[in-house]
Amino acid sequence: MLLRNAGICFATLLLATLANAPTHAQDVPGIEICTVEKTMERRTSCLQSNVDFLQKTITKLTLDHRQKLDAANRQIDALKVTLAGLQKTIGDLQTAQAKQADDLKKKQDAPPAKDAK
Repeated sequence: MLLRNAGICFATLLLATLANAPTHAQDVPGIEICTVEKTMERRTSCLQSNVDFLQKTITKLTLDHRQKLDAANRQIDALKVTLAGLQKTIGDLQTAQAKQADDLKKKQDAPPAKDAK
């Protein structure tokens, strides 16, 4: 019961705090429709705001894409190094396999050893 009353008190206090808090209008950046403005100054200001928003957006997207490209290039470089290592390992294994096959063939071609009686 005590926890229930504490929860109700907390909710009431929270609502009272939010109700008394002053609210300010926020200017959310975005594209505005400038044709509704009547005066040339307000229309120009609106258009300039749109231009500023678009420039900021393009700059942000350019930076984001540059970071993604740089990360992809680093990953490609790491994969190239790994691939070179794997190719060397495969070459070494093929060389060892060929040597082993040659040794086996030489053993088969060699005349059998004579048994001493």
